[in-house]
Amino acid sequence: MQSVLFVCLGNICRSPLAQGIFEHQIRLAGLEPGFDADSAGTSGWHEGEPPHSGSIAVARKYGIAIEKQRSRPVHAKDGEIFDYIIAMDAANRDSLIAEFRFPKPKVHLMRDFSLSPDNKKGLGVPDPWGKTSAAFEEVFAILDESIAGFISFLKERHERL
Repeated sequence: MQSVLFVCLGNICRSPLAQGIFEHQIRLAGLEPGFDADSAGTSGWHEGEPPHSGSIAVARKYGIAIEKQRSRPVHAKDGEIFDYIIAMDAANRDSLIAEFRFPKPKVHLMRDFSLSPDNKKGLGVPDPWGKTSAAFEEVFAILDESIAGFISFLKERHERL
């Protein structure tokens, strides 16, 4: 089984949405038994809280339930436990490597897996916190497309899938 941790700052907007989309896509692809996913934040500001209402609403719109998730901070052990750690932006990636001392080869930027014809590698997933529902729609679209690319990457890397 491969384990994936999605990480943003507060673990209420981007990373819980990424976890939900990932779990949804692997379920649709029939790959669910091969993966375990979680999400966390580089801060503990929202520990124990459910995802942001904007993330819940946009996920629900596309048939994905994330309302049972609860925010948690990143723990140093996560760097050992998870096979892939997917940061939503460069600030979170840098924090995971420098502050939490996660092994650099395990840490990736979400958009580095983008399937977009115009190169999106190195770009962050914008934080929709405090913005309109359109911002959450944009984040959903970015995550949906990037996660499809991540799953393609995983299939190529782990041929047994």
